[in-house]
Amino acid sequence: MIVHKLFDLTARTAVVTGGSRGLGLQMAEALGEMGARVAITARKRDELDEAAAHLSKAGVEVCAVAGDLARLETIPGMVAEIVARLGPIDILVNNAGTSWGAPAEDHPLDAWRKVMTLNVDATFVMCQEVARRCMIPQQSGKIVNVASIAGLSGNTPDVQTAGYNASKAAVVNLTRALAAEWGRYGIRVNGLCPGFFRSKLSRGLLDRIEQAVVARTPLGRLGGDEDLKGAVVFLASEASRHVTGQSLVIDGGYSVA
Repeated sequence: MIVHKLFDLTARTAVVTGGSRGLGLQMAEALGEMGARVAITARKRDELDEAAAHLSKAGVEVCAVAGDLARLETIPGMVAEIVARLGPIDILVNNAGTSWGAPAEDHPLDAWRKVMTLNVDATFVMCQEVARRCMIPQQSGKIVNVASIAGLSGNTPDVQTAGYNASKAAVVNLTRALAAEWGRYGIRVNGLCPGFFRSKLSRGLLDRIEQAVVARTPLGRLGGDEDLKGAVVFLASEASRHVTGQSLVIDGGYSVA
């Protein structure tokens, strides 16, 4: 096979949760640029419609499905709507997530539950629903779970996100578990572990620690608007056909410094 064909996603249907802005929109752009039909989900209809218009202008066949993934009971209906509009799902990118900053000893339990519900529970239910409805019957599929380098280590004392770290560690191991269980169906499950990217979720934290992060990072910068594109296409395409259960770190070397 010609190498560039390994990355071709023509006629594939991809779903990106939390796809209306930031890292999610960046990954939706990448999948669409490689030929995939793309469904994006998010809670806020105005942001979702703006993102869909942006993708459509770039030539991407896109549909936008509004909904709150933290309401787990709504996920089957959202998946059904996407399948009805774009066809069976070949690629699922679980990107929607949230965080909460507080000293561990004072971390509110309702905030802990909020983080776990969206970051872990909704990721699992999306995987379960898409696998059951589409990927197991068609005996193929690619799932990309967006974790974080926060799920691979602890924090410096001034970064107090115990719930977020725990949730992303759960996503890393959920990825391994699903890869082991669903490989027999031709489903590959991998993860992305971004480092520090400037986004709505990270803005407040980076306002405090950006200089220290950049100083520690071997490549000397934060993640940018193009830095997840190649990675998500690799994991969503036949280029990674013999890779499963892995979590690829995209952090400019921060975690090894």
